[in-house]
Amino acid sequence: MNLVLPSIEYQYSYHSYINELGNEERYPFVLDFDYQDFDTYLTKVKDFSQGINLPNGYVPSSTFWLIHHNEIVGVTNLRHYLNDQIKHCGGHIGLSIRPSKRGTGLGILLMKRSIEKLHSMGNNPLHIHCYQDNIASERAIVSNGGVFDSAIQSGSQVVKRFIIDLT
Repeated sequence: MNLVLPSIEYQYSYHSYINELGNEERYPFVLDFDYQDFDTYLTKVKDFSQGINLPNGYVPSSTFWLIHHNEIVGVTNLRHYLNDQIKHCGGHIGLSIRPSKRGTGLGILLMKRSIEKLHSMGNNPLHIHCYQDNIASERAIVSNGGVFDSAIQSGSQVVKRFIIDLT
């Protein structure tokens, strides 16, 4: 399995991925970008990685797709650094696994690859957060060395915050 930057090569797989998500909450946030004009979508994702045209409160972030047999099976978005707001609630990593591929260990693998990427970018420690009721995400975080730090209320949700120290 390969972790790749978004590209036109996987346009139809991306459309299929989004359709498979249906009406569930899309996370990471880049899954909410309009993708009908795919070239524009790719430009926006690239701009975010370079810190161009970021909305207020956002930080530069890179998106990668986990590819297996020419199909996107996972999406990860890695924040290059954290501001106070994102450090409090959000963290370094947002990821998603294609619904038909969940329960197969891909979340743990994608989390591992995401952590490796962030570490290679000089990030340490890593702050990784998930909703309290997202047992799969918590398992992926803990399986990759995440240590529970705290839980906070965010709107109607409880967010569990974990730290991974790579030293």
